[in-house]
Order: sequence, then C-alpha cells, then structure tokens
Amino acid sequence: MKIIAVIPARYAATRFPAKLMQMLGTKTVILHTYENTVATGLFTDVFVVTDHEIIFKEIIEHGGKAIMSKKEHESGTDRIAEAVEKMDVDVIINVQGDEPFVKKDPLKKLCELFHDDKVEVGSLMHAITNKELITDSNAVKVVVNKNMDALYFSRSAIPFLRDDKFQPIYYKHIGIYGYRKEALLKFTGLLPSILEKAEKLEQLRLLENGIPIRMAITEPWGISIDSPEDLEKARGFI
Repeated sequence: MKIIAVIPARYAATRFPAKLMQMLGTKTVILHTYENTVATGLFTDVFVVTDHEIIFKEIIEHGGKAIMSKKEHESGTDRIAEAVEKMDVDVIINVQGDEPFVKKDPLKKLCELFHDDKVEVGSLMHAITNKELITDSNAVKVVVNKNMDALYFSRSAIPFLRDDKFQPIYYKHIGIYGYRKEALLKFTGLLPSILEKAEKLEQLRLLENGIPIRMAITEPWGISIDSPEDLEKARGFI
C-alpha cells in the first residue's frame, strides 16, 4: 500500500496571516512541520502543496518537495485533491501545515487504520478532562460508536451530561485526516452540507453523505499554530 503525506500550506491564513513563515527557533513553522513529517519514515513521499511562492521556495531551498496549486481553493482538502488527482497512490495523509510538533506514533496509528479495507477515511482524537476545553467552541469534540467510527463532530460539548452521576469520556478531535484516494476525490466533489455550514466543520460533509470516518485514540502532541499567542507558547515549548 502506497501511503503519502501531503501538507496543505496557505500563506494568507485568515486568523493569522503568514503564520507558516513565522520563526520557531531556527526554522519556520512550515519547515518544522515538513521535516518532522519526513522524519517519521512512514511515507513513500511527503509534499507541501501551497498557493504562494514564498512557502514553495522555503521548502525547495531546504531540500524538500513542494507543489504549487494551479487553482484557487476554498480548503486545504481541495488543494490536496488537485495535487494527487493523477498520482499513483493508495492513501493520502493530510498533515496540517501549522502542526510543527507532529510525531510518528499518532501518524502511525492513523496509517494503520487503512489495514482494514473497509476504512475510507480516518482521523485522530484524544481524551480531555478540562471543563473549559470541553465547552470551548474552538475545541472540536467527537463521539464514536463501538467500531470507533465517528457519529458526530461538534463545537458543543458532546455528549451532553444530563446526569452528573455519570462521567462520560470526552474526546477532542485532532484535525489530521487520512483518505483513500477515491474517497478524497469523492469528498471534494460534494457540495457543502447543512450540518457542515451550521458547525463550520468540513468533516460533517462526509458523515452527511454516508462516508464513515474511523477514529484512532492518541495522545496530544504539541501546539497547533492558530494565533500569535499559540506561536509564543510554541516558542516556549520548543
């Protein structure tokens, strides 16, 4: 099975423009993400797919592999689909460009989901107990069935705790996905769905169209760079 990792990298991010080119130690955020993904040794190939020459040059000049998008895209998933459409690959792992602390073990668990021929799409989650995080709308929660397929993703606290004598396990979604190539191309051909528009969560389009997402439990691996505050935390962490 040929598994590649593709890192979508948009320069003008809405919440934190040019965040991927910010310095984190001696390297940019995107270079950390790329090199740490390569260092896992899990993938046949690793590419950055970007809309901007600055990011393209950053990866190429450091000996990496990058692809320039040919079209404007609404999402990183669309950007990836364009890049891999004519590639001879079986599974594509979508590693977000703002994940400089990406590690091997979680990505290995994600890849291993595809040993099951029935799995079309996979993703990751980790348990959370912090009440503020559970109710934080920026932290996406997920509930699963007994087969570990996602039932629903929400910015709300799910499941809702009706009886405080019982303590459910809450899971935070980690926004890294794996797709069989056919499922990825099908996904990007679907129109945005009702629940997706309500929650502003792209993955709900898959569930609404009957495409299951198999989840794997892992540990949190570091700090995603979504804001200048996150960048400062990451600098302290590194």
